[in-house]
Amino acid sequence: MLRPTYPIRTARLTLRPVTPDDLDDVHAYQRRPDVVRWMLGAEPRTREQSRSSVAAMAGEDAWRAEGDCLTLAVATDAGVIGVVELVWRSERDRTAEVGYVFHPDHGGRGLATEAVTALVDWGFTGFRLHRVYGRCHGRNEASARLMARLGMRREAHHLRSYRFRGEWADQLVFAVLAEEWWARRAGGGPTQA
Repeated sequence: MLRPTYPIRTARLTLRPVTPDDLDDVHAYQRRPDVVRWMLGAEPRTREQSRSSVAAMAGEDAWRAEGDCLTLAVATDAGVIGVVELVWRSERDRTAEVGYVFHPDHGGRGLATEAVTALVDWGFTGFRLHRVYGRCHGRNEASARLMARLGMRREAHHLRSYRFRGEWADQLVFAVLAEEWWARRAGGGPTQA
């Protein structure tokens, strides 16, 4: 089993496992149409739906097997402002997929970039990943900008590749290799095998 040493702290944030006590904060953004707009199959959630979501995320505190999702609450003094996740996609290829959801009221200050950076750092150091990638809807400009700010390159633009809200949608794929990540993060970091 692989898990970060909790909590992960950054200059302004604390990343930790989700707990049932996070329900009010999580529901505050999960109920918003602007938050779920680009999420496949998601609609604004009722409080009970958010309770189920929080319960599921609370069990995602470590990687036990390929396919597992590590989901961490992103907390400030104001409470939980979002979640970041890293899905273990391939043990053999040492690959994971990054994801994130944030309350829009906390946007524009670099908090999402700070949180995702901390989690990807753990993936490259704690698990010695080779590659991290992320995907987003072709029109989700905020998500695409975040991945570009992280130093991820746009690897693909899949045209009309999946069904989204009853229509064909484009998907963007961004990725970064460990050596690229460490070169961008001041040329340091562990030696990658």
